[in-house]
Amino acid sequence: MTISYDDFQKVDIRVGRVVRAEVNVAARKPAYKVWVDFGADIGELKSSAQLARHYTPESLIGRLVMGVVNFPAKQIGPVRSECLVLGVPDADGEVVLLVPDLDVPLGGRMF
Repeated sequence: MTISYDDFQKVDIRVGRVVRAEVNVAARKPAYKVWVDFGADIGELKSSAQLARHYTPESLIGRLVMGVVNFPAKQIGPVRSECLVLGVPDADGEVVLLVPDLDVPLGGRMF
């Protein structure tokens, strides 16, 4: 399916920094609760993310990530997920984070 550039612009993808992460013990598949700081304009948002294969909660702290910040909040078990942290599957289908390769300002929009 082809979309227009205007359609793409509706998805607000921003860079944020993980400030807190913990095991989501209520998740059916191994997952973490992750708090991401998207800068002064957006603030801190929480997400539930299936990142347990390649990351520990401690290894996520301070890491830059990309996330969709304009989806409606979604209840995932007991976690109210306010953003979608982005990743791609590895050869086994496990999530690998999409990240900037240089330090960039929090809240920067992907275009």
